[in-house]
Amino acid sequence: MFTLPRRRVTRLVVPLIAASVLAACGGEAPAPSGGASASAPAENITLTVALFSDFHFAPLYEAFKKIHPNVTITERRSQFNDHHNNLVTQLATGAGAADVVAVEGGFITTFQQVPDKFHNLADYGLSSRQSEYLDWKWQLGLSADGKTLLGLGTDVGGLAMCYRPDLFKKAGLPGDRESVSALWPTWDAYVETGKKFVAADVKGAAFTDGPGEHFRAMVEQAPVGFYDTSNNLVVATNPDVKKAFDMGVSMIQNKLSGKLTAFTPEWTTGIAKGTFATMVCPAWKTGVIKDQKPGEGTWDIASVPGGGGNQGGTHLMAPKQGKHPKEAAELINFLTSKESQLTLWKDASALPSLPSLYEDPAVSTFVNPYFGDAPIGKIFTDAAKALKPQHTGPKSGDVLLAMGNGLSRVELQNQAPEEAWAQAVSDAEKIK
Repeated sequence: MFTLPRRRVTRLVVPLIAASVLAACGGEAPAPSGGASASAPAENITLTVALFSDFHFAPLYEAFKKIHPNVTITERRSQFNDHHNNLVTQLATGAGAADVVAVEGGFITTFQQVPDKFHNLADYGLSSRQSEYLDWKWQLGLSADGKTLLGLGTDVGGLAMCYRPDLFKKAGLPGDRESVSALWPTWDAYVETGKKFVAADVKGAAFTDGPGEHFRAMVEQAPVGFYDTSNNLVVATNPDVKKAFDMGVSMIQNKLSGKLTAFTPEWTTGIAKGTFATMVCPAWKTGVIKDQKPGEGTWDIASVPGGGGNQGGTHLMAPKQGKHPKEAAELINFLTSKESQLTLWKDASALPSLPSLYEDPAVSTFVNPYFGDAPIGKIFTDAAKALKPQHTGPKSGDVLLAMGNGLSRVELQNQAPEEAWAQAVSDAEKIK
């Protein structure tokens, strides 16, 4: 069962806060870093923000409205894949797009191809923000020809593995994060650990949620993913993609999978009730876990097999259908400011896109008591610093979905693994 992940997520109706203190305590709103003017027009306007999960923006909206009292902000959320597919349709038909839209990293290359459908944020002064960003994150916000600033990044994924110490102990496995990390330096070792968990027959719990997120993590750790740097689709010839698919099949065949699709109600219930023991865990997903209220210390965080990586991360963009581009740009600037990204890190574990914050003790030394005092600041900033960005082609999100559907067919016993692989490759090659 498969869904594309990102950023932070219930991927709700479907995988980030400057003065959240301000919203709680009535302080002054922080000025956004650089870019668009904070001056507000006289007319009362409404901005609609379209997201694929709860980004924990609500306190930021209130802070923004304190300096833009004429602006009302409404938010709508859709399931992750639906959100992105709906945006494609809205841009094609010229109707229905929000003033500000979130686009996850797996889909952003789709929209880089149609810069004429978005307001150029450089026209509103936001190109001044470039020096603040990780270079690869900034580049993702540009059109394919590099001439249009389509969006500003909210966060990056920074990979780890979340696990349930209580379930590990029931299976006779170690529970502390250092020992757990040592269990799986590689994905093969992760599968072998899963086999031991299954053999222990822990009542009511699978070793992991499902193979889709693991497949994505493994592909995105490779030097080359679905496309080469010339945007040629290489799914059929890239051994790392086949290796990741085979790893997913092995998880299914060895009964490691709980057959859950990420961000469905069954999956979020499983987080709270402990129906699976591990899941691939970019930084933003720790916020998802906390939102399900499983209990402090119920989950902990270990290293991800294969050594680091990134999964997800979002950009905020302004479709041209929006009638208030200046205010939309100001809101994007505010939500992605240094102050806002720092607060979203504290409140939702959304790892900032701004590397200067990695040296801020509020990030680098942050210990999260909800995850057994895990040093998540060090875990995720180390992963972000070590990341070697992979080139993503024009339809990476759609290709990822096609491959994930292949694994789903294996899990549902609708196809043999080699048939599922062949169809997934064929489906990917038909994507235009």
